[in-house]
Order: sequence, then C-alpha cells, then structure tokens
Amino acid sequence: MIFGAGGVGGYFGARLAAGGGDVTFIARGPHLDALRKHGLKLESPLGDLHLPEVSATDDVGEAMGGGAGDTDVVMVCVKLWDIEAAGTVLAPALSPEATVIPFENGVDAPQRLAAILGKDRVMGGSAHISARIAKPGVISHNGKLAKIFFGEMEGGKSMRGKAFAAACEAAGVAARLTGNIERVTWEKFIFLVAFSGMTAMRRQPIGPLRDNPENWAMFLAAMGEAAALAEARGVTFREDPVQAWLPRIEAMPDSYQASMLEDLEHGRRLELPWLSGAVVRLGAETGMETPANSAIVEALTPFAEGA
Repeated sequence: MIFGAGGVGGYFGARLAAGGGDVTFIARGPHLDALRKHGLKLESPLGDLHLPEVSATDDVGEAMGGGAGDTDVVMVCVKLWDIEAAGTVLAPALSPEATVIPFENGVDAPQRLAAILGKDRVMGGSAHISARIAKPGVISHNGKLAKIFFGEMEGGKSMRGKAFAAACEAAGVAARLTGNIERVTWEKFIFLVAFSGMTAMRRQPIGPLRDNPENWAMFLAAMGEAAALAEARGVTFREDPVQAWLPRIEAMPDSYQASMLEDLEHGRRLELPWLSGAVVRLGAETGMETPANSAIVEALTPFAEGA
C-alpha cells in the first residue's frame, strides 16, 4: 500500500504496479478523483507510463480489510508534518504481518511512527528522487535519479527486508536493502537540508546556486553543519559525506530544485522545522553552532505555515 500518492509515492507505486505488484494508493481530493477516473500517469526521463486503472481510496481501513487484509508493506510517503496523523490512521488498520516503511525527507520519521505503531512494525527508508504532482493524476519526474533504500532500524538485513527487495527487483524498481539505514538516511539529509533550504531561501534551482560563490559557500556550510551533527550523534560514514555529494551535485540539471521551493511558491506549508530546523534544534541540544542553517530558518520561518 502507498500511503500518500504524491511525487514519491505516486512514482514508486506506479512502477511497482506496472511491474505486477498488487498496489493500493491512499490519496485524497482532486488527485484521488483523477486516479479513480483516469488512472495514474508518469512523465519521466526513465520512461513515461500510464496505468488506466489503479486501486485508489481515502479509506485506510477499507484498503487493509480492517486489519485482516493481506497488505505486507505500507510505504508512507506523506509530508513530515503528517507523520503522526498517518500513524494514528494506520494503527487500527494494520494486519499483524504488515510492515510500515516511511520514505520522508527528515531523519526521525521511523522513530515518530514507531512511537505510535511499535518499533517492531517499522523499518527505516529513504527515497532518492525529485518528483511532484504536475496535475491531479499525473506525476512528473525530474531527472533520472529514482531509487529507494530501506532497512531495519537496529541494523542487519531481515527476511521482510529481503522479501520487499525481491518484490522491487521483480518490478524493475531500483531499490537496495541496507544493513545501516541510519547512515543512508543521514547521507541524504546532509544534502537535503542545504538543497531544500537554499533553493527555497534564494528562490532559485541548483544551477544558479552553484554558479554564485556566496550562495555556494553557504550551501556547503549548511551541509557541513549537518555532517558535523551526524558525527556528534554517533553516525559513522565510509567517506566524507559532503565531499561524496559534490560530483553528484555537479551532475544535477540546472533546473533541479527541492520540493520545498515548489511548496513555497504555491503558498503551502514547508518542511522547514524537520530539515534545517532540525539541524538547529539538534545542534543546540549537542552544543553546536549552526549559523548557516540558522540563517535559513530565520529567512523561511515567516512562510513555514503556508499562505
């Protein structure tokens, strides 16, 4: 089941369904209406796709058979402010065998879900993709990056993780089961706090930011603060995480931008408190200075709750 059929959930759910998976989408509003009437379309450099009929509903209990269904994996792909609401809705509907994997942008979604569902029901996940709802029923994928990572929060590779990895492979979805999902999550987070914060604060995609020395220096500083925070919290990396990102950032299309910039442009709520805001908050708890992320938070806080 895909809980949240936006850019991330819509893309990977569509690929899983096209590959033969039994997928149900939890959606709402005009997007749900379009899924029911016209199916789901993907516009992607990796290949366009149209599923004329998909299973879509806004009733989680119905989708999961009231706790007696055969749903084995729930991919939670909502915005970070909706994690607790998602967990509350899922709790009474989950079957005993179901596993919940959040694919949000921050670093604490698994823990927040585990507090509601129990830690044995939750795995960690990370999605590497830039995608959005172009219009109801249509997901637009920007760039060729589209891969998910997942693993047990306590480490190791479980049978349920291997089963989901096999299902992804069978459907042609780029996925990797990892024995250290914490490291993978922080590796993404280190880039994302700078990418989301700087593209939103400067109202520019990655290209102009790379080309401006002042903006690029602040981008790297924001990444460096997140990396230092991760290491202070005991996360170990195989190589310098900031340096590891540089060739990937250089290869990104000039038009590449974070979803937070799009949310800002449309007057929607921002994930700021769980991205740069989390660096500032956790940095204060650790006794670290975080001036770059603090500047991002100060600049964007007036817009954090949306229009």
